[in-house]
Amino acid sequence: MSKPVRPAPRAPKTGPQPVKLARGIGRIPVVKVAPVIEGGAYPAKAVVGEAFPVSARVFREGHDALGATVVLTAPDGRELAYPLTQVWPEGLDIFETWVTPDAPGAWTFRVEGWSDPWGTWLHNARIKVPAAIDLELVRLEGEALLTRTIADLAATDVETAARLAAYAPAFAAPANPAALTTLLDDASFRDLVARHPLRDLVSPTADFPLWVDRERALFSAWYELFPRSQGAFQRDDGSWVSGTFDTAAERLAAVAAMGFDVVYLPPIHPIGTAYRKGKNNTLDAGPDDPGSPWAVGGAAGGHDTIHPDLGDEAAFARFVDRAHALGLEVALDFALQVSPDHPWVAAHPDWFTTRLDGTIAYAENPPKKYQDIYPINFDHDPGGLYRECLRLLEFWVKRGVTIFRVDNPHTKPVEFWAWLMAQMRRRHPEVLFLAEAFTRPEMMHALGKVGFHQSYTYFTWRTEKWELEEYGKELAGDMAAFYRPNFFVNTPDINPLYLQDGNPAGFAIRAILAATMSPSWGVYSGFELFEHAALPGREEYLDSEKYEYRPRDYAAEPNLNKLITLLNGVRREHPALQRLRNIRFLDTGNDRIIAFTKSAGDDHVIVVVSLDAYGPQYGQVHLDLGALGGTDGSIAVTDHLSGHAWTWYADNFVALTPDQPAHILTISD
Repeated sequence: MSKPVRPAPRAPKTGPQPVKLARGIGRIPVVKVAPVIEGGAYPAKAVVGEAFPVSARVFREGHDALGATVVLTAPDGRELAYPLTQVWPEGLDIFETWVTPDAPGAWTFRVEGWSDPWGTWLHNARIKVPAAIDLELVRLEGEALLTRTIADLAATDVETAARLAAYAPAFAAPANPAALTTLLDDASFRDLVARHPLRDLVSPTADFPLWVDRERALFSAWYELFPRSQGAFQRDDGSWVSGTFDTAAERLAAVAAMGFDVVYLPPIHPIGTAYRKGKNNTLDAGPDDPGSPWAVGGAAGGHDTIHPDLGDEAAFARFVDRAHALGLEVALDFALQVSPDHPWVAAHPDWFTTRLDGTIAYAENPPKKYQDIYPINFDHDPGGLYRECLRLLEFWVKRGVTIFRVDNPHTKPVEFWAWLMAQMRRRHPEVLFLAEAFTRPEMMHALGKVGFHQSYTYFTWRTEKWELEEYGKELAGDMAAFYRPNFFVNTPDINPLYLQDGNPAGFAIRAILAATMSPSWGVYSGFELFEHAALPGREEYLDSEKYEYRPRDYAAEPNLNKLITLLNGVRREHPALQRLRNIRFLDTGNDRIIAFTKSAGDDHVIVVVSLDAYGPQYGQVHLDLGALGGTDGSIAVTDHLSGHAWTWYADNFVALTPDQPAHILTISD
C-alpha cells in the first residue's frame, strides 16, 4: 500500500507549452480513472482511515518512460500525493495505488500523468553502457538530470539533495563505463530518483469528487426492536398494554452487551385506524390489534409525532439518552407513506395519486395489497414534498437520531433522494442513511450512487457457496466505491427459507457469514431465539410482529446470545473485519465449505464456514502464507469460536459439524 508523498516540484516550463485541457486527453494521456461515479456527477465513497484503490490507464507516444500520481485534496485544502504503480499485464497500461483519506468531508482527487526523464535515462543506459554505445551522451544526459534534481530539492530537502550530490563523480567527464555500470547497479540510487522523480509534461485529469464519512458508515452492527413489544403484557381479560420507550430502554443494556452499536426502531408514529391490518395481515383488525407501524399517521398526528402508547417526547429523549450512554446510536425508520388517517391526506391531497374512480390509490405489490397505506406521488408538488421531508429529518436529528433506515426508497424518485442526500450531507454530514431496497440491481446501485451510506442486500437469499463467493467479490470490487452492504440475517418482512426449519446450526452459520463477510450486519429481534415459524409457502413470519405485540424472554434457552456477543467482539478487535474491499476467497475442495481471508495491515483473519446445518463436512483449506505474514512455511492460529490453537500450513484439513460449523482464526504471535 502506497504512502502519501510530497508532490515533486514541476520542472520550469521551457519552449512552447501545450494547451491545458480541463477535460479530455492531455499531453500524457490519462483515461479510465476510477473510482468515478457517473462521470463525476456523484462522489465516490470512503470513510476516515479506509484505504481504497485509485486506478487509471496511463500511456504515451513512443517509448519514453512515464509516471502517474494521484493527488487527494482534503476539505481544508491539504494535498496528499501518492505514486501509482503499473500493474500486470503491462501492455494494458494500468496504474494503481491504494490511498487513505484522514478526515471526513468533501474531498477531490485527480490523476496526473507525466513524462519520467530518469526512467527513460535508466532504461536507455542499461542498454547502451554495456554495449559501449553513446557513452558520452549517456553521461551528459545523466549529469543534466542529476543537476536538475539536486536543484529542485535544494530548497525543500537538503538531506536528499546532498545524498544525490554524492553520485556526481559517476557523471564526471570523460565518460567512465565502470562508474556508470556501478551506478546503474546501485539500488539506493535507483530508489532515490524513483522517490524524487523529475516530472515533465504533467497532465492532470479533472478533479473528481470523493466524500469521506465517519467510520460508522462502513462498520456497524444493528439490532432491530419494536418498542411497543418491549414490556408489553396482556391483561386477564385478553386486552393488551403496549410497551413504551421507558420499558424498551430496559432492553438497551443487553443489546449493548451483545456488542451492537446501532439500535433501530421501526416507525414510532401514530398508526391509522382506517383499514387497519389485524393479525397476520388480515383485514379484520380487532380492538386490541395495534396495526402496522408502517401505516403512518392518525388523529394524533403524522411523521413528526410520537405514538401516544409509546410515551411523549420526554420519554423518547430518555430512551435516546440511555442508548447514547451505552454507546448505541439510535436509527429511526423513515417511511414516506401514510395511512388514510394521516393529516397530509386532508391538507395535501395533491401529494397522492387519485384514481379515475375518485379514490386515492393505496399501496400494492401484487398479489400483496396494503389498503392501510397510501404511497406518495412526488410529481404534483415536488417542492412542497421535498421541503417537508427535509423538515422531518431535521426534526428527528434535533432529538438525537443520527441514522435513518429508509423504507422502500426504490418506490420514490431517485432524483428526490439525490436532492435530499445532498441537503443532509451539507447540513448534517454526520447523519447516515440505510436503504431498504430489495429490488433490481440498477435501482439499488443508483440509490447508493446518489448518497445512501448503506444498503440492504441479496445476502438473505445467497446460501450456496458459488453465489456467496460471486456476490462477495461483486460487493468488494468496483461496487465498493458507491455501495456499502449491510448483511441483515432477517427482517420483520423476511423470514428466509434457510431458517424456516429452526435448526440452530443454520442460524449460527448465517450469523457467522453475515458478521464476517460484511463490515456491517444486522439482526431483527427474535433471531437470537431461533424464531422461524412461517406463513405457509411464504418467506414471512407467522404471527408477525408487524401486526401484533411480541414480548419475548430473551434469556430463554436455547439462544444465540453468546455467539452474537462473540462475533461482535471479534469484529471490534480486528480491523480486518471492519473493511469491505479486502475479502479473498480460498479453495477448500468442497462446495459445502466456504473459506476466505480478510486483512488490514498486519491484522489477518481466516474464516472457514460449513454451509451444511445437518451433517459433517470435510475439506482442505489452501492458504497463501506469504500474504498472511508466514515466513517459515507455517502460521500459529487461534480459533475464536472454540478457543483452540493450531499450527496451519499452506494446506490444512478441516472437519466441521453442526455443533462446530465454523472457524474464525486469527494469527497468534
